[in-house]
Amino acid sequence: MPCAQCPLRPLPGFKPLREGELAFISRRKVGQRRIEPGGSIVAEGGAAAHVFTLLSGWAFRFKTMTDGRRQIMSFLLPGDILGLQAELLEATAHGVEALTEVSLCAFARDTVWSVYRVHPPLALDLTWLAAHGERLVDDAMLSVGRRTAVESVAALLVSLFKRAESAGLREGDSVPFPLTQTHVADALGLSVVHTNRTMQRLRRMGLVRIGDGRLAVGDLRSLRRIAQYWEQPAPVRPLF
Repeated sequence: MPCAQCPLRPLPGFKPLREGELAFISRRKVGQRRIEPGGSIVAEGGAAAHVFTLLSGWAFRFKTMTDGRRQIMSFLLPGDILGLQAELLEATAHGVEALTEVSLCAFARDTVWSVYRVHPPLALDLTWLAAHGERLVDDAMLSVGRRTAVESVAALLVSLFKRAESAGLREGDSVPFPLTQTHVADALGLSVVHTNRTMQRLRRMGLVRIGDGRLAVGDLRSLRRIAQYWEQPAPVRPLF
């Protein structure tokens, strides 16, 4: 797919490109990849051959313990960039797995260096994306370390709902929700049993509806109050 025909660029959640940037990005793109659900996008501890932008589908970053226990670090939605660590370091400290079928735009491995050398404003956008990703991990750390189970699950649902909406995935009052309770538990450091009870509680309170792979939020303000999660409206994001 030519970059000029990218279905994400016209969405209001993404910044328009400056003059010459689309042509530069198009030259750096080397192809697209499609990964089946459960497939590895970046191997944990390995070196990625490319930098990727997630064009469609959901994925997640994770780290595993030697006994197989897994911590999900963050969820990735359309428009997110991945593979920066592999570009800057010898190997990634985490893995990236496809949660659904995903389509990825692949860019040459030296793209980051080229961006900083040739397009400083685009390099600032790339830095912003990295900083925004760090902020999401910071909030996940708050959930794991200090929020209660109800607060943690509510914060995750609010965040994913707003991010999916920003990526143009909202239909009516709902967004896709491909996560299982195991994914939620692995992201929040909870047991699956505790996760199930907590999500059932939020359902009984009428705050969320989850079914058929969709998430609907009945009262976003109340859910945010429970989560103590008052992030400002989703910012307009750069799209590489």
